[in-house]
Amino acid sequence: MGSCIIALDQGTTSTRALVFDTHLAVLAIAQREFPQHYPASGWVEHDPEDIWQSALATLREALKVADIPAADVAAIGITNQRETTLVWDRATGRPIHNAIIWQDRRTADLCTRLREAGVEAKATEKTGLLLDPYFSATKCAWILDHVPGARASAAAGQLAFGTVDSFLLWRLSGGAVHATDATNASRTLLYNIHAGEWDEELCRIFDVPMTMLPQVRDNAAEFGHATADVLGQPVPIRSMIGDQQAAMVGQACFVPGMMKSTYGTGCFALLNTGRKAVQSQNRLLATVAYQLAGQRTYALEGSIFVAGAAVQWLRDGLGILHAAAEADSLAAAADPAQDVYLVPAFVGLGAPYWDADARGTLFGLTRATSKRELARAALESVGYQTRDLIEAMRRDWPEAGATVLRVDGGMSASDWAMQFLADILDMPVERPRLMETTALGAAYLAGLAAGLLPRPDEMTQTWALDRRFEPNLLPERREAKWQGWRDAVARTLQRG
Repeated sequence: MGSCIIALDQGTTSTRALVFDTHLAVLAIAQREFPQHYPASGWVEHDPEDIWQSALATLREALKVADIPAADVAAIGITNQRETTLVWDRATGRPIHNAIIWQDRRTADLCTRLREAGVEAKATEKTGLLLDPYFSATKCAWILDHVPGARASAAAGQLAFGTVDSFLLWRLSGGAVHATDATNASRTLLYNIHAGEWDEELCRIFDVPMTMLPQVRDNAAEFGHATADVLGQPVPIRSMIGDQQAAMVGQACFVPGMMKSTYGTGCFALLNTGRKAVQSQNRLLATVAYQLAGQRTYALEGSIFVAGAAVQWLRDGLGILHAAAEADSLAAAADPAQDVYLVPAFVGLGAPYWDADARGTLFGLTRATSKRELARAALESVGYQTRDLIEAMRRDWPEAGATVLRVDGGMSASDWAMQFLADILDMPVERPRLMETTALGAAYLAGLAAGLLPRPDEMTQTWALDRRFEPNLLPERREAKWQGWRDAVARTLQRG
């Protein structure tokens, strides 16, 4: 049995590989960035070969940095950007089109037509999702409809569909395995999350042949082997999981009612609802949190499109910051008598509004407003949007007993933003010592499948706290600021 685990973390702008020991300490990290392509307005693509080559390079580099032979690798775990869609030729392994990224909006008109045809209620009931270009089904249909000969090839069983995890597994295994996991399957609009299987009716509605679909497995399972040409000898692949669910596992949110929120460019908050898939009445998503030994655990999910991107806008768009880290000190120096609100709807508003036509707004500006107040407004907008999500979650699932929010992602390093988050939520916020929660989740699941790591209830004991932020804002001030935000959002939606 090997003495280490490799987590392959394939993201939207880069791929990373992390080597963990059997105590889940990080031994080495390698990272490669790769470009996004924008062939038309609202379209976002990757060259699949860029994804593959970055995966190969980081796996090899991480193992070299760790100075560990491939023979000592007990398992590879894969975690990935979700919803991103690829279609490839089974015979050659070559994609027939660029990968269409989760951010891509080219199928908005198709989603509108399907919604007008009354499809959304059925899709939501079965999948827990909304009819939106964000998800994979309409992306796959678009590729089949726009690549010459693709429909005929699919009908003949010559094409394979997959999210990024499936594509990487196919390539790593030399085409031996076409599989995915329950979390990635649950983001396609083709998977019945209650029955735990691909849905024939939905495949017919979205015009995606079932012969294209991968086998669905647990998150900790045997997914075959990376071939010897990858790392020098065959290495077992023992976990696959979508990135946000991986972060939930890495945060040890195994008990119903526990909640994590990941702050990067955007924000994804997940609430563990246990064995029950909660049907949202507030335009949140029901999704598979993880599946172990055939047993599914579910989550409510809310997505914020703009979190750290608001600070990037101050730096790159307005030029009032030299570095994102300056936002903390500027916010701390802001005039407390000025309540400035930024509603960062640069690409519309996500949950619970799902208004693609909304655009960013600033409210409360005076002649005295400076870059300090704008920096504070950008950081505060993340807290306000998170409260929007958590209040919607509590309305959907009144028994949600979450009394603490665990946070991760690049923006969670901002002490000022995390303190405001605790203040506006009126609940403690916990930041872990190990911030690599996404890779950690994939590594833990791979180690679990390899028999090297303990069950989830024991895994919770290994989670380590870096800092706990306690709320200290006066209740009347909290509610006054919250009502100001609600008013700003209402005005923004009216403009849309």
